[in-house]
Amino acid sequence: MNVIETKDVSYKYPDGTLALEKVNFQAPKGKIIALLGPNGAGKSTLFLHFNGILRPSSGTVLVNEKPLDYAKKSLMRVRQKVGIVFQNPDDQLFAPTVAEDVAFGPLNIGLEQDEVEKRVDESLKRVGMEGYGNKPPHHLSGGEKKRVAIAGILAMRPEIMVLDEPTSGLDPKGASQILRILYQLNKEGMSIVISTHDVDLVPLYASRVYIINEGQIIKEGTPQTVFNDETTIRNANLRLPRIAHLMEILGKEDGLPFDKPYPLTIGEARKELLKHLKY
Repeated sequence: MNVIETKDVSYKYPDGTLALEKVNFQAPKGKIIALLGPNGAGKSTLFLHFNGILRPSSGTVLVNEKPLDYAKKSLMRVRQKVGIVFQNPDDQLFAPTVAEDVAFGPLNIGLEQDEVEKRVDESLKRVGMEGYGNKPPHHLSGGEKKRVAIAGILAMRPEIMVLDEPTSGLDPKGASQILRILYQLNKEGMSIVISTHDVDLVPLYASRVYIINEGQIIKEGTPQTVFNDETTIRNANLRLPRIAHLMEILGKEDGLPFDKPYPLTIGEARKELLKHLKY
């Protein structure tokens, strides 16, 4: 079952700019799916279609295999199922305190105060931000803001979480914290879609990858399939993951017998090296 699907979705901005052109995308239930592309490729625009923030100029968006209904009540239900975490958490955090920010969504759908407080506490704990409820969001670090933004979505108990560049602007420790949270949420059954131009994280977490460039999907498949196509990757102003790039260099320049598809992770590379190198 696909929790999110687009069929030939195109979108034009009011000035006539074609941002998406006949995009077909599928996110199976319970998986982590990556949308990979350079800046300006259309990743954020596509994501804003997933819960009806934007409406396609043509084509269809489906959530849990049902076409989106853009009536106000229907969109409210969809937005409880599909939570979007924006690239810049400052676009999402606006309340005087962290707790008030996380409580905004549950209060907006009319939950009782006790239930709201319970959800706030649970959500902050899940992202490692318990004890921060009374702090102003603008006093937090970039990574802490991202975690609070995720907590605000978790408080709505969505089935699907969509994250636009979740590790953008974070140091390695902050990025690792975010990815561990997403990995754990996925293990618990949540479907996750992330956009990124960080090719190194994709093989570690995603079961399927879509490459978008200039508003079009130009490649899709498993990480191994997608990164096996160096020409498409580089034509989209991306690069191979560093492990694969290293194996490519060792094979082409140093004559080591590494065949495609190249390993994408340290574990895969180690096995390949042990097969061919003698100590």
